[in-house]
Order: sequence, then structure tokens, then C-alpha cells
Amino acid sequence: MKPPPFRYHAPRTLEEALDVLAADPSAKVLAGGQSLVPLLNMRLAAPSALVDINRVAGLDVLRVRDDGVRAGALARHARVERSAEAGAVQPLLRLALRHVAHPVIRNRGTVVGSLAHADPAAELPAVLALLGGTVEVASAAGRRTVRADAFFRGPLEPALEPGDLAVSAFFPALPPRTGAAFAETSRRHGDYALAGVAATVALDGDLRVTSARAAYLGVAATPLVLDLTGAAGPAGDWAAASAHVLERVEPEADIHASADYRRHLTGVLTARVLRAAAARALRDLRKAEGC
Repeated sequence: MKPPPFRYHAPRTLEEALDVLAADPSAKVLAGGQSLVPLLNMRLAAPSALVDINRVAGLDVLRVRDDGVRAGALARHARVERSAEAGAVQPLLRLALRHVAHPVIRNRGTVVGSLAHADPAAELPAVLALLGGTVEVASAAGRRTVRADAFFRGPLEPALEPGDLAVSAFFPALPPRTGAAFAETSRRHGDYALAGVAATVALDGDLRVTSARAAYLGVAATPLVLDLTGAAGPAGDWAAASAHVLERVEPEADIHASADYRRHLTGVLTARVLRAAAARALRDLRKAEGC
């Protein structure tokens, strides 16, 4: 199929891009295009114009600091996935990005574009929500920073108003003595997940669990974040944490899986991912102590 007619803009500066978006509220931003182009071709989206930001200088930033990783609007999935520096500061990025579609898609798709698409079955929205990250949004009126818990309003509904452009996203670093893990189940590798979990587990000096948190994809209208510290307890009772989750998730059925199957997957993945995150925290703690 072919997309509906649209005007095409290829601005060279951010200011020019924002001016075009301000003048045409129904325009769409084109970065990687891995979600937008299929929607256009299936006539599920019909914007009046596309604003191609690929020539805008400065949007391909990938800045890694001790406090976290900032990815610009043109930072490709593959680049972030392969960055050893980004993986060291925030390992959940690499762990999750390995599950995003296929390499050819990751070579073109962008981290910020995935967040702006706000698909509840996508990996990166769950990661950003779990970490308490932020998205920086620019418009002709100025800039603002939106927290992850406010950015995802609903399925395919980010907190972006007409004229807005998501210019970067910030993924905070893991706290000390904290491990992370990610897992999902899909019908085929590269398909959208039937259910997925990202988790972090923190330990104290006596190897007791001080924090256990998980974010879920594919089971709610937006990324679902749950604090499982109390359910797991200091000893890390992952079965109890899994049971706690099963009482709180209410996935919906669709042509790919029943609600009961998605709930079952959520419980299985919760225990698996929490256990893996705790093991990574223990490994890193012992490595730091020279054991």
C-alpha cells in the first residue's frame, strides 16, 4: 500500500523544525520511521506533513555520565545497544534493546522515537518508567522536561502536544549495589512481546534486599511499575513477589494471547527477572569488594 499525500519538510536546524511544527499542528515528526512509515502505508495515519529531522545537527547526541545516559532524538537503537559506556552506566538499555525487533530495524529506529510512539508493548517505555527517567520536549514556545510517569498517558498517547518535538531522553544510572535484568516472551523473536518485565534489585552490605522494583510491558495501557520490596522481603522471596504481582495485573486478551496466559507469563517472568537482577547485584558487589 502507499501512504496518503503529505507535504515534506527537511529542516536543517532545530529552530526551523519547531517553526514548521508550530505552523502545522497536524504534522508528524520523522526520525527513524520504523513505526510511522508502516502506519502511513496502512493508512492508519494521515498527517498533513512530515518533518524529517534527520538533517538537524545536534540531535544524534549520546551522552554518558556517571549519573545516567542521555540519548538524543536521532540516537539509533543499534548505537545505544552497542555502546559499552552506556551499557556500563545503565545496563537495562542494552538488555532491553536486544529484544527490539531485528538488527535492521534497530539500525534505523531511534530510542526517543520509540518513547514518543508510546506503545505499551514496547521495551523502552517500560525501562524509562522503571528508572524514573525523563523526556525533554521542545516547541516554539520553549522547552520542558516530562517525567516518565507523566509522559505515557495511554496506548500510543505520549504527553506531546501539537508543535512539540521530543529532543532527548534521560535514563538515570543504577544506584550502587543494584542489579538489573530484563526478559520478555513473544511468539517469534522480534515480535512485540506478549508480556515483558524489566527489574532492579538493590542489596545492602549484609546481602539483604533493600529494594525490588519491576516495570511491565504488554499487560497494561501504559508501562506498569510496581514496588515489590515488601512482598519479596529482605531474603528475596521471589515467589511471593510473583504472587503479589499476579494480584495486581489485569491484562487484556487479544488475537495473540488470552488475558489468563498473559497474567501467567507476568508471574513467571517476574520471578525469573528479579532472581537475575539480584544475582547481578551480588556479582557486582563481590567484584567491587575484590572477592
